[in-house]
Amino acid sequence: MSPLEKRADLPHILVIDDDERIRQLASRYLQENGFIACVAADAVQAWDLLELLEFDALVVDIMMPGQSGLDFTRVLRQTNDIPVLLLTALGEATDRIAGLECGADDYLAKPFEPKELVLRLKAILRRRPKTKIEVENSTFKVGRWCYNSVYKELQDGADIVRVTAAEDNLLRALASRAGEVISREELAQICGFDSGERTIDVQVTRLRRKIEDDPKMPRCLQTIRGKGYLLRIERV
Repeated sequence: MSPLEKRADLPHILVIDDDERIRQLASRYLQENGFIACVAADAVQAWDLLELLEFDALVVDIMMPGQSGLDFTRVLRQTNDIPVLLLTALGEATDRIAGLECGADDYLAKPFEPKELVLRLKAILRRRPKTKIEVENSTFKVGRWCYNSVYKELQDGADIVRVTAAEDNLLRALASRAGEVISREELAQICGFDSGERTIDVQVTRLRRKIEDDPKMPRCLQTIRGKGYLLRIERV
């Protein structure tokens, strides 16, 4: 394999942060550890780069001028399931949960160790392409929706809703054992989620908003108190 071919196989990361020092630190350390890194100073530059290039993951600062990292991620999630790791100076659990609720896959508090940034990105990328969740059919019905796991789409007639990579992992994990209660801890292990800080609960809440007619009274994705979660589907 030529050097160019080897370079083409490296994960391509976009770092979005208005702090030049952090952009330089993160990009330099990523490139020293097996990544290709691009940088953007704000959401405007990031959208321009996303139009031109394909990235394997994004590192997004929450506190940016103009469009914030949370708003950027929320808009991105309407059309794109690319993994997002949020950088945040906010230490409260409620702030981190807000990041997960808007569609982020993980978060890292500032100041951070560059090595931890690398490890978290590798973990995100490792679980994304190599997930081994098996479902008999790539298409199944959940409530009124028909789910296609190849395209990560929920469809009901002309209505189409995209799910994120994290939501897809969770949905397929539950569907692989449909009708069976799966604990939070086991779901976290299967999906590669952080089992703490209510991460599983947040992902379940997000998924319910997409698949349930009334997320507050779920019929498909049910909570079994003290035991975990259960998904009801129909094979097609």
